[in-house]
Amino acid sequence: TTVESVTSALKRARASLQTRLPSAAGEHAPQPGSPAENAIVQRFVTAYESADVDALVALLTDDVFMAMPPMLCEYDGPELVGRFFQPLFARRARYHLVPTRANGQPAFGLYVSDTTGTRRATGLSAVTLVGGRIRERRHFEASVLPLFGLPATLPPVGSRP
Repeated sequence: TTVESVTSALKRARASLQTRLPSAAGEHAPQPGSPAENAIVQRFVTAYESADVDALVALLTDDVFMAMPPMLCEYDGPELVGRFFQPLFARRARYHLVPTRANGQPAFGLYVSDTTGTRRATGLSAVTLVGGRIRERRHFEASVLPLFGLPATLPPVGSRP
């Protein structure tokens, strides 16, 4: 590569980062494992596991972005994210989230209970935090769970391993 091409790539990367970095208000992600981060994570888990769309949307920044690679599904803003979750939660499926980390941010193995009570993996959800809220959520297929040490199934609630 040439100096000019590297310089051009750096300029494009910096411009791209500026559109994704926290606002000028100076809000940053809470420290990993801090009480502030733990509080946001617990609120997210509680909202998701109780299928509470309003509580979930209340955790989102005004410029929240949600994607589900490799599918071309992207949602910008809390209203559209809420509309995505409405029918998902209306199915009355019982979700269980198992915490992990991805790229230094909180992430969760997502499991849903089947008719036997066994909880089957549906994917990995990684969130990006800014201040006390969620700015981004990316959902990945369940095939990535082994990379995070998470199993494909969990036993029914209350059963012994």
